[in-house]
Amino acid sequence: MTGVLLELARAVPPGVAVALPVLGPVLAAAVALLLGGASRTQRVLTVGTLVVVTVDALLLLVRVDADGPLAVQAGGWPAPFGITLVADRLSALLLLVSGVVLLLVLLYALGQGIADAATGPGTRRVRYVFHPAYLVLAAGVSFAFVTGDLFNLFVAFEVMLTASYVLITLQAGPRAVRSAMTYIVVSLLASGLFVAAVGLVYAATGTVNFADLHGALAEVPQGVRVALALLLVVVFGIKAALFPLYFWLPDSYPVAPAPVTAVFAGLLTKVGVYAIIRTQVLLFPDDTAVTGPVLLVMAGATLVFGIFGAIAQNEIKRVLSFTIVSHIGFMIMGLGLFTLAGIAGAIFYVVHHIVIQTTLFAVEGLVERRTGTSRLNRISGLAHTSPLLGGLFALPALSLAGFPPFSGFVGKVALIEAGAAAGSWVIVAVAVGVSLLTVYAMAVVWGSAFWGRPNRPRRDLDAEDAIQVGVRTVPALMTWSTAAVVAVGLAIPVVGGPLYELCSRAAQDLLAATPYVTAVLGG
Repeated sequence: MTGVLLELARAVPPGVAVALPVLGPVLAAAVALLLGGASRTQRVLTVGTLVVVTVDALLLLVRVDADGPLAVQAGGWPAPFGITLVADRLSALLLLVSGVVLLLVLLYALGQGIADAATGPGTRRVRYVFHPAYLVLAAGVSFAFVTGDLFNLFVAFEVMLTASYVLITLQAGPRAVRSAMTYIVVSLLASGLFVAAVGLVYAATGTVNFADLHGALAEVPQGVRVALALLLVVVFGIKAALFPLYFWLPDSYPVAPAPVTAVFAGLLTKVGVYAIIRTQVLLFPDDTAVTGPVLLVMAGATLVFGIFGAIAQNEIKRVLSFTIVSHIGFMIMGLGLFTLAGIAGAIFYVVHHIVIQTTLFAVEGLVERRTGTSRLNRISGLAHTSPLLGGLFALPALSLAGFPPFSGFVGKVALIEAGAAAGSWVIVAVAVGVSLLTVYAMAVVWGSAFWGRPNRPRRDLDAEDAIQVGVRTVPALMTWSTAAVVAVGLAIPVVGGPLYELCSRAAQDLLAATPYVTAVLGG
């Protein structure tokens, strides 16, 4: 089977294979925008585009795993002067995972009706802009993974964030818009810092191409290199919601419609984590003695503050939002060790977290649609009244908490073993403690919302909750697309051995840097 896929992958021109995940959604978004309110055609176009992108990502992963990184020079301009698109094991793996998540969440959104059958104020606007905005978001995520230079990484973030500004305010009331403003303002500030960082890097080296910077930064004084490395950590730390830069996330994500929140939870912060991993390992390999301890401190603080924030919440959406923050710390912990095992564990945990966090927010959307609220003091007994819904929550919750044999257990064990091998016992102890507290946070949600006596009387709902009280039925497409994401999460530990080996090879490529640099710049 692998041989057949490899032959198919090699039959696709490299330029098409690498550029399709970016150009495909952009072109489809333009067509979808021209189609206007033709929702049926928009649905077919958007689903078809994401299917093609996901298949292309699979073939691309098979090819780069066998043959090494693929680099494409846009417009025929040689690197480092032109726009370079690069696919290696790390970027191709994340392209595949993000493609699967984007496709399944789109089906979830179609089931809910946000894109084609919404009712109430703003229905026409939602129908008109959802598909184009969603496709632009997909293009921005893909562009961030395959871009080969720092400036176009900034462009990718802006493309992604522009689409997210539209999606996060769809069907939003006044209170939701105010909360979303925090997200927008913080994103704009981070973009300003990013532009400054790009300018400083170019001033110090004369280039922004990643492969070229790998060698050029080695000739820059160490003090300047460390300052640039830490500045990029701050820039991407805001986007990844690292401590102390995470404050925007718990207030912003819960106000978006359920499908939008699910895809944001799974992908946006992980794009920031990817950018930290790519830049710190490829551009600043000689400064890990300084940046490593800083990253470990930030990882530990992110783990602790995020999980304590989750425990203090009374709303499922906010509990899950804080667990996003907390578990970003596990990924940065693996990077901060700057060992093969640590980076491999971080990559594995990124894959796990994209799927599991998306699943949990999708289930939360089902809960809110069924009950009219996600507040823990107003719902009870869902596992009795809807066993399927209880199962859909329990499986990813067990994985997030780190129970064996789920993917969260595999990822946490890999990171803890890497930390122990490196002698970083403090961060290991913090990781173990946060894992136990995650169990407690998930148990609180389960005990309050899913266990207990069904139909517990609820207090009077406020005006915003009351809007949804009448909704009791859950569309079948929402349920089955959520079940599909759950199945993807369950498949991760089934293929855990080969997947971890792939993550190890990706980490080895990152640390060696030679395959990437050679693919871009040539011999």
